[in-house]
Parts: sequence; C-alpha cells; structure tokens
Amino acid sequence: MSFIMENYSMILAMMATGVVGGVLAGLLGVGGGIVIVPVLFFLYQGLGVSADAAMLVATATSLATIIPTSISSIRAHKAKGNVDFDLLKRWGLFIFVGVMVGSFLVTRVDGEWLTLLFGVIATLSALNMLLGKKDSLFKSLPGTVGQSVMATCIGFFSAMVGIGGGTLTVPILTFCNYPAHRAVGTAAAVGLIISLPAALTLLIVGQTPVGSPFGTVGLVNLIGVACIIPLTVFFAPVGAALAHRLDAAKLKKVFAVVLIITGMKMLYQVLA
Repeated sequence: MSFIMENYSMILAMMATGVVGGVLAGLLGVGGGIVIVPVLFFLYQGLGVSADAAMLVATATSLATIIPTSISSIRAHKAKGNVDFDLLKRWGLFIFVGVMVGSFLVTRVDGEWLTLLFGVIATLSALNMLLGKKDSLFKSLPGTVGQSVMATCIGFFSAMVGIGGGTLTVPILTFCNYPAHRAVGTAAAVGLIISLPAALTLLIVGQTPVGSPFGTVGLVNLIGVACIIPLTVFFAPVGAALAHRLDAAKLKKVFAVVLIITGMKMLYQVLA
C-alpha cells in the first residue's frame, strides 16, 4: 500500500496511457506503439527522467505491451480469415533478423537517436493518414529479394522505435495493391513477431539507465507493462464499438494532426 501511495501519480498516468492506447487502437485502427511511445516519453520526463532514458524505457515498455494486444488481435483477424500465413512464412525470418539487429542497436545507442527516428516515422505516418491516396502505387508485391528487404526493414525500424506491425506494415502492403483488410490482419501477426523477441532482448540485454522510473528492469518498465496491458486489451473493443457510431475517418485525420505535432515536438527537442 505504501508503494501505491508513493507512486500513485505514475500508476494513474500509466493506466490513463493504457485507456487512451486501447481506445485509439480500436477506434482508428492504429497500432498502440505509435500512441504509447510518445505518451510515455513525455510522461517520464515529467517525472524527472532524462530525455535519453525516457525514450529508451518508453521504446522497450511499448514493445512489451504490444505482445498480448497483438495476440488478441491475431485471434480476431484469424477468425475472419484475414491473416496471410503464406506471406508470414516468407517474411517471418527476415522480420526477426531486422528485429534482433534493431533491438541490439537500441541497447547501444543514445536515446536522442531513437527520439529523432521516432519523430520522423511518426510524422511520415501521420502525413500518410492525411494525404495518402486510396490507389496503390504498385500493381503487386515485389519479388523475393524486394520482399526480403521490406520485411527486414519493417522489423528493424519497428524494434528501434517501439511500434508493432501496423504503422509500417499496413501502408507498405497497401502501396503494393494488397487488400486492406488482409493487410491489417497480417500486420497484427507481424506485430507479435516484432514485439516478443524485441521486448525480451531489451529486458534481458538492456542496461537500465541511471534515473530510470521505478520498476524498470533492463529497459522495460514493469509497472508500465502491468498498468497498460489490461486496460489496452479491455478498451480496444470499446474503441471498435465507438467506430461504428462516430466518423472514424474524420477522427483519424484529427489524430494524424496531433501525431504530426507530437512528432515535430520530438524532433525539435532533439535538434533544438
């Protein structure tokens, strides 16, 4: 009880992060990591954690929270036949290799580099939400070599910035004339291939930065994981239900604007 009283502000903030991440994931179809990473990044700094340590811990903690949510999402999409297991067989090893290389780099680089990379990816992702055309750029997926490069890059960059499968996988697949509903379902499985090995690597190999939030093991904040996961899982269906009542397309554009502002703020914090 004394622990809760001493850390109640952080616990409440983590719980709020889980609620927001879950609702937005269900409402807008965006991956939890693209929400959770910046929220934790600024939250930890508000608690007195340095920017470098905040980004490292936010990245690893986000990846850990994606594991159960991706499993839940895979089950739902599999029931509808929207997970392309043939594609996953071709991509799985390359995603894993990219994840392991990216995870290793996270344990070796300064947090400001991760902040810079996340700011760029978040801004580009938001611009795609705002300006992206429905027409595909290519008629089909590239050949074996091209798909191998795509899968490796998805694993690498996702592990580096703490996001799951949706942020990069869905637009890349849809650009290649891949059915949107299959892209979303398959991206959920990609999220598990990314988050599980990445989170374990950062938990076991990562060295806890000085001044990290209480409860951080390796680079993963276990308090954040314990608070965020159940609420994200619980509120994702709530967001999905709201999507049928609200204009999700307009809300997605509003979220995109907020994400651009967030990404630019993170870039400014590094470059200023």
